[in-house]
Amino acid sequence: MPAYRQRVSFGDCDPAGIVFYPNMFRWMDAAFHDYLRSFGGHAKICHDLGAIGIGAMNANASFRSPLRDGDELKIRLSMGETRNKSQVIIYKGLVGDQVAFDGSETRALFVKAGQGISVADVGSLLAILSGPRRPKNSQA
Repeated sequence: MPAYRQRVSFGDCDPAGIVFYPNMFRWMDAAFHDYLRSFGGHAKICHDLGAIGIGAMNANASFRSPLRDGDELKIRLSMGETRNKSQVIIYKGLVGDQVAFDGSETRALFVKAGQGISVADVGSLLAILSGPRRPKNSQA
């Protein structure tokens, strides 16, 4: 899978000059949505599946080395464990060959159910994600 790239800026850092840790979760989410763009994007996928969102139910990260202003962060993602109603996404954040963080999210496909929402089987989502990709600049 292609990597998501993020240039760390001064505004991403705390007063010590090290990236404020919630930004890593923001960047993992951005990497996931960037990945979805190669299949038409979050909104198109949800429309096609009759879903209201592909949401995170759990997220965690282990911080391995500090990120600083000017670093070129590369985030690789891969598919982890698949369950009937959830998919684990694995992330590795790198600066050069140095691991900055490891993380994961458990995501589900949410659909309307009565007055609320429910979690649907992820098989239909995985069928889309295992299909052909679109060029990033194509219009859905």
